[in-house]
Amino acid sequence: MGIVPSPFDCSMVNRGLKTLELRMKQHMKNCLAVAKFLESHPCVERVLHPYLPSHPQHTLAIKQTTGHSGMVSFYLKGDSRKFLKALKVFTLAESLGGYESLAELPSVMTHASVPEDERIKLGITDQLIRLSVGLETEQDIIADLEQALAACQ
Repeated sequence: MGIVPSPFDCSMVNRGLKTLELRMKQHMKNCLAVAKFLESHPCVERVLHPYLPSHPQHTLAIKQTTGHSGMVSFYLKGDSRKFLKALKVFTLAESLGGYESLAELPSVMTHASVPEDERIKLGITDQLIRLSVGLETEQDIIADLEQALAACQ
C-alpha cells in the first residue's frame, strides 16, 4: 500500500534518527540567529519566522511548539538575483531541509507554475527569498548572508 524501502534505506533512516535531535537543535539555533540578523538588516523589508515577536502567529507558535525548523523566509529590498549569485555558503536549490544551507527564489522555482496574479496575492514576489539554514557555523552563515546583502544593493 505504498513505498517499501530497501534494507539499506531503513538502515540509513535508523542511523539518522540517532543524531536527529542534535541536528534539529543546531538548525533551530542557527535559523533563529539568521532570522534576528535579517530582521535588523537595512536591506531586508520583512522576515517571516514564527519565533520572532514580529511574526503574526508568534504567540501561538510559542504556546503550541517546543521548537521550530531551520526554515526562514524574507523579503529583500535589493536585487534578489544578485543576492542569490553572491551567496557562497548557501547553495541555490529547490529541495530544502537538508544538513547544508540552501536558498531559493520561490517565484521562479517552487511556485513558477502558479499564475502570476495568484503568486502576487500570496505574497510570492521576486523579492521573497526562502532559506533552509543548515548546520554550518553560525558565524559563517551570517557572514555569507552579510556579504550577499551588500552585493545586492
